[in-house]
Amino acid sequence: RMVKEFRKRRDIVVTGLNNIPGIKCAIPKGAFYTFPNVEGTGLSSSDFANGLLEHAGVAVLSGESFGKFGKGYVRISFANSTRNLEEALARIENFLKAGS
Repeated sequence: RMVKEFRKRRDIVVTGLNNIPGIKCAIPKGAFYTFPNVEGTGLSSSDFANGLLEHAGVAVLSGESFGKFGKGYVRISFANSTRNLEEALARIENFLKAGS
Protein backbone atom coordinates (compact mmCIF):
# COMPACT_ATOMS: atom_id res chain seq x y z
CA ARG A 1 0.00 0.00 0.00
CA MET A 2 2.79 2.44 0.89
CA VAL A 3 4.69 1.53 -2.28
CA LYS A 4 1.63 2.42 -4.34
CA GLU A 5 1.22 5.74 -2.49
CA PHE A 6 4.86 6.72 -2.94
CA ARG A 7 4.70 5.78 -6.62
CA LYS A 8 1.70 8.12 -6.96
CA ARG A 9 3.58 10.94 -5.21
CA ARG A 10 6.67 10.30 -7.32
CA ASP A 11 4.62 10.51 -10.49
CA ILE A 12 2.98 13.78 -9.40
CA VAL A 13 6.38 15.36 -8.74
CA VAL A 14 8.17 14.02 -11.83
CA THR A 15 5.31 14.99 -14.17
CA GLY A 16 4.92 18.38 -12.51
CA LEU A 17 8.63 19.16 -12.72
CA ASN A 18 8.83 18.10 -16.36
CA ASN A 19 5.96 20.48 -17.14
CA ILE A 20 7.96 23.44 -15.81
CA PRO A 21 10.13 25.06 -18.51
CA GLY A 22 13.84 24.69 -17.80
CA ILE A 23 13.53 21.63 -15.57
CA LYS A 24 14.16 18.04 -16.65
CA CYS A 25 13.45 15.17 -14.29
CA ALA A 26 14.02 11.45 -14.78
CA ILE A 27 11.97 8.91 -12.86
CA PRO A 28 13.96 7.94 -9.76
CA LYS A 29 14.63 4.26 -9.24
CA GLY A 30 15.30 4.28 -5.51
CA ALA A 31 14.23 6.26 -2.46
CA PHE A 32 11.66 9.03 -2.22
CA TYR A 33 13.77 11.77 -3.83
CA THR A 34 13.93 13.22 -7.31
CA PHE A 35 17.10 14.75 -8.71
CA PRO A 36 15.96 17.13 -11.47
CA ASN A 37 18.30 19.07 -13.71
CA VAL A 38 17.63 22.81 -13.36
CA GLU A 39 20.31 24.15 -15.72
CA GLY A 40 17.64 25.18 -18.22
CA THR A 41 16.35 27.75 -15.74
CA GLY A 42 19.55 29.77 -16.08
CA LEU A 43 20.26 29.37 -12.36
CA SER A 44 22.99 27.38 -10.66
CA SER A 45 21.70 24.64 -8.41
CA SER A 46 22.72 26.69 -5.36
CA ASP A 47 20.98 29.84 -6.60
CA PHE A 48 17.90 27.80 -7.50
CA ALA A 49 17.74 26.17 -4.04
CA ASN A 50 18.45 29.37 -2.11
CA GLY A 51 16.08 31.51 -4.18
CA LEU A 52 13.31 28.95 -3.98
CA LEU A 53 13.52 28.84 -0.20
CA GLU A 54 13.78 32.60 0.20
CA HIS A 55 11.14 33.67 -2.32
CA ALA A 56 8.73 30.72 -2.48
CA GLY A 57 9.13 28.93 0.85
CA VAL A 58 10.06 25.61 -0.79
CA ALA A 59 13.07 23.72 0.56
CA VAL A 60 15.23 21.69 -1.83
CA LEU A 61 18.90 20.76 -1.62
CA SER A 62 21.49 21.89 -4.11
CA GLY A 63 22.91 18.92 -5.97
CA GLU A 64 26.38 20.31 -5.33
CA SER A 65 25.90 19.18 -1.72
CA PHE A 66 26.31 15.64 -3.09
CA GLY A 67 29.54 16.23 -4.98
CA LYS A 68 30.73 17.61 -8.30
CA PHE A 69 28.34 15.44 -10.32
CA GLY A 70 25.41 17.20 -8.64
CA LYS A 71 26.17 20.50 -10.34
CA GLY A 72 23.05 21.72 -12.13
CA TYR A 73 20.74 19.47 -10.12
CA VAL A 74 18.64 19.77 -6.96
CA ARG A 75 17.25 17.07 -4.69
CA ILE A 76 13.54 17.16 -3.95
CA SER A 77 11.78 14.82 -1.53
CA PHE A 78 8.34 13.53 -2.38
CA ALA A 79 7.76 12.17 1.14
CA ASN A 80 4.90 14.58 1.76
CA SER A 81 1.17 14.80 1.13
CA THR A 82 -0.02 15.08 -2.45
CA ARG A 83 -1.60 18.40 -1.55
CA ASN A 84 1.71 19.81 -0.30
CA LEU A 85 3.57 18.42 -3.31
CA GLU A 86 1.13 20.06 -5.73
CA GLU A 87 1.45 23.35 -3.83
CA ALA A 88 5.25 23.12 -3.95
CA LEU A 89 5.17 22.51 -7.71
CA ALA A 90 2.95 25.57 -8.20
CA ARG A 91 5.34 27.66 -6.09
CA ILE A 92 8.36 26.44 -8.07
CA GLU A 93 6.67 27.37 -11.33
CA ASN A 94 5.63 30.80 -10.01
CA PHE A 95 9.13 31.43 -8.68
CA LEU A 96 10.60 30.82 -12.12
CA LYS A 97 7.89 32.82 -13.91
CA ALA A 98 8.59 35.77 -11.62
CA GLY A 99 12.14 35.82 -12.91
CA SER A 100 13.66 34.06 -9.91
